[in-house]
Amino acid sequence: MLHWSHQSGTCVFLDSHTYHNPRQEHECIAAAGVHRKLSLAAGNHSLENLQEFIDSQRDWCFGHLGYALKEETLSVKSSVKNRIAFPDLFFFIPEIVIKLDSKQLHIGSLEDNHEFIFNNVMSHHPELRSGKGADICLRETIDRDTYLSQLARIQSHIARGDCYELNYCIEFFAEQADLDPLYLYQQLASISPNPFAAYYRLEHLYLICASPERFIGKRGAEVFSQPIKGTMRRNTNNVSEDNRIKSSLLRSNKERSEHVMIVDLVRNDLSRVCAEASVQVEELFGIYTFPHLHHMISTVRGQLRKGIKFSDIMKATFPMGSMTGAPKKRVLELIDQYEPTARGMFSGTLGYINPEGDFDFNVVIRSIVYNQDLRLLSYHVGSGITGYADAEKEYEECLLKAEAIERVLKGE
Repeated sequence: MLHWSHQSGTCVFLDSHTYHNPRQEHECIAAAGVHRKLSLAAGNHSLENLQEFIDSQRDWCFGHLGYALKEETLSVKSSVKNRIAFPDLFFFIPEIVIKLDSKQLHIGSLEDNHEFIFNNVMSHHPELRSGKGADICLRETIDRDTYLSQLARIQSHIARGDCYELNYCIEFFAEQADLDPLYLYQQLASISPNPFAAYYRLEHLYLICASPERFIGKRGAEVFSQPIKGTMRRNTNNVSEDNRIKSSLLRSNKERSEHVMIVDLVRNDLSRVCAEASVQVEELFGIYTFPHLHHMISTVRGQLRKGIKFSDIMKATFPMGSMTGAPKKRVLELIDQYEPTARGMFSGTLGYINPEGDFDFNVVIRSIVYNQDLRLLSYHVGSGITGYADAEKEYEECLLKAEAIERVLKGE
């Protein structure tokens, strides 16, 4: 168990797993070092094994679930290979945990060396490091014409009643990519700061994440999810026009229709683990402003039934509805049919569980994944497709979501 010390001060978290929490406490958490770990492939009772790992440790636990865990939660196997090769499931007990809130720096360590850690943190003054970007040759697995024709096929499934909404994604990738992952994270965080950003390293594998979305969190007996569905580009040069765009997003029948389908899906998922009639939509169609985009976000909360564990919650809710569509199992099958490459970490989740069993996990979007040994880089973008979606506009939305990443990778 970690021993805790509390020091006042400020700190920049680098070279560690970081996770930013947008709740009122504005908490940032970093974990470093691996005391114990669990790495598993989907299909081998991974979630049950993870629960045993959590129960046996009763300590801080950080890690991720990859998109391929849908094989366990909804019995849908992936037929395409994960090119970056992150484990489907990886969790670890850290040697050091550092929490920063608006008042204090909290240090937890397996050893009684808090003052040493604190002095090292406070004496470190990071500067933006040099990095390469302009020489990267990005390619897309689905070009514009293919995207438009695939959307026509997806909409034919919707017309037949196979599904109501499907989140369809494009992968961009680069080979022979010689990069400094920390530099990329610093640049991406500067250009596109977001509340669920993370810099995550597993040996030669990196996730550079600028996610704005919470997948699921737990505080005591309460569980909550905050799906995002609905995006419009801001006009940061004109306040009145920017406000008009926000109002347009709120009033859009198309965006509201897509959004409420996902909110209903989240409500249904949470009802599988929550007490009867306890699942409530605390906020519907909330419009939140980010540096470059406006997003429509809702908050769904419920009270967990007694005896419900982390693995039960993940079985009921993963993968998240905002990255799949409805009904979930059928759209997962169609995604596997129409997306030519595996999502891997994209549409997965990254986060932490504390010793009391509370947790917070993001949605892995707006993210770069990088295999340093293979010098292979990848990122995905996507949008929710309905029967009345305009294929050209959906394609433009994908490019809009990729804009910050492309700027960083091209060294702009």
